[in-house]
Amino acid sequence: MAFMAEPRRAAADDDGPLLDAYSRAVIDAVDQVAPAVVRLEGGSGFLFTPDGFILTNSHVVHATTRGRRTATLTDGRTLAADLVGDDPDTDLAVVRVDGSRLPAAALGDSRGVRVGQVAIAIGNPYGFQHTVTSGVVSALGRSLRARSGRLIDDVLQTDAALNPGNSGGPLVTTRGEVVGVNTATILQAQGLCFAIASNTARFVASRLMRDGRIRRSHLGVAGQNVPLPRGLARAHGLSEPTAVLVASVEPNSPAAAAGLCDGDLIVAFDGEPVGGIDDLHRRLTGERIGAAVGLTIVRRAALRHLAVVPVERLA
Repeated sequence: MAFMAEPRRAAADDDGPLLDAYSRAVIDAVDQVAPAVVRLEGGSGFLFTPDGFILTNSHVVHATTRGRRTATLTDGRTLAADLVGDDPDTDLAVVRVDGSRLPAAALGDSRGVRVGQVAIAIGNPYGFQHTVTSGVVSALGRSLRARSGRLIDDVLQTDAALNPGNSGGPLVTTRGEVVGVNTATILQAQGLCFAIASNTARFVASRLMRDGRIRRSHLGVAGQNVPLPRGLARAHGLSEPTAVLVASVEPNSPAAAAGLCDGDLIVAFDGEPVGGIDDLHRRLTGERIGAAVGLTIVRRAALRHLAVVPVERLA
């Protein structure tokens, strides 16, 4: 027995430097980013500019129960936080506190993230300020349903533990770069946590800072996903096995002006296949507002092409 114990001690000794290196990497990342993490009522956020702009979740800013929002900084100061803008469709929001030369976290490039790399979450779960958890990036390119009903694309999955109050906090690499904004967990599961990719957050934050909102286009239809009969798909060379069945058309809407009718099947938008409502939502961006695009439909088994001019969605 004494002879067999020696290799185990040697292996433990060999692992020591690796464990120390892992710990040092996490410690360095936390030292770099934690000063930028703030506590908001109902969640977390982090400063991403030195002049007081804070990224968080949309559902966090809407969780405020008092009349005014506040942000508590790492130095103990509690400052009034003004809402700059929020976007429920990506569950992101920007608030701002007065200040200059504040500690700010750097937004990294989420396209460079790899499955298996270390992921560190910093936040305020259950009010325990500046709690750190670490794990790995479990998957890339997930989709997550926002509370508005739309899909959030390009979501990072991690097993770094998140709890209520972590929402809006940063997901960080060992280099101290923010690659995600922590947003959700599956409560019934173990280690299934999600963060909105930093590239999405960067785009949304820039538009919120400029316009106070994200502009998206609108057709004025209500629809549902339905399977396409195989014969119909083959006859018209349609690549998607499903389509959007138009259930109703709003009066005086772009869809009504284009001649769309109840019962039509939307199969393509601007030449791109549409397999469901989520595909249609993805294509209804702000750039489509006021620009005529082609809408391909199937009506009574015949393929038709309509021209539609989307308008801005106001709610």
